[in-house]
Amino acid sequence: RYCAINNEGIRIRLSINTAVTIGLEYPTLDRGTDRHHTEFWLVTLLRICRALTGVRVAPRQVKLRHLRTHIPNDVRTHLGCMITYAADTDEILFPKSIGSLPVIGADVHLNKLLLKYADEALGQRKKLRAGIRSQVEDQLAQLLPNGKGNVPEVARRLGMSRRTFARALSEEGATFSAVLTDLRQALAKHYLREEQLPISEIAWLLGYREVSSFTHAFTSWTGLTPREFRASNTVR
Repeated sequence: RYCAINNEGIRIRLSINTAVTIGLEYPTLDRGTDRHHTEFWLVTLLRICRALTGVRVAPRQVKLRHLRTHIPNDVRTHLGCMITYAADTDEILFPKSIGSLPVIGADVHLNKLLLKYADEALGQRKKLRAGIRSQVEDQLAQLLPNGKGNVPEVARRLGMSRRTFARALSEEGATFSAVLTDLRQALAKHYLREEQLPISEIAWLLGYREVSSFTHAFTSWTGLTPREFRASNTVR
């Protein structure tokens, strides 16, 4: 329900029947370009489940719609289950019993506050949906890991010519370069607070081919290197 607060291009579904199933969809992204993103987020979901429960839960199965000819041994070891490629869906299946595992540090009062905040943020997001800037941010969040976070690709996805695209942004007092920089900076800070994400992976998620390029950009934004920022801001 709350995926749209962060990115309207991602849909996560949860079902509990004979298994606890978490499915992932990128409805606006071409199937040929989203495979790395899909693998990343399914592994991230597993990490979150393990962190929330304090248990090294093992999935029954991971299903992926794309093809892969070789599965690295460390991937098999980390997931601890059968991996099926060329499936009809992207999802991770857990034993039904994990649904009864308690959440470590669960706080009922904090949960109510966060739900209230999330509902308000979701409502605000819907109001802003028509704005071109929010649409550009959504597209960039999907395209950056694939190295396609550029004007021609974003304009094409929004059904605009490059000139119309630039004019629409200008009417909101924005430029593509400014939106891209602001989004990268915000996402970088968010990812760096997640201790599990390697800096090399963060650089990839933000569309940088080299870690050094990401480090240089981040230092110019904040005056700190990514490692320095992480050391002082990691949520523990």
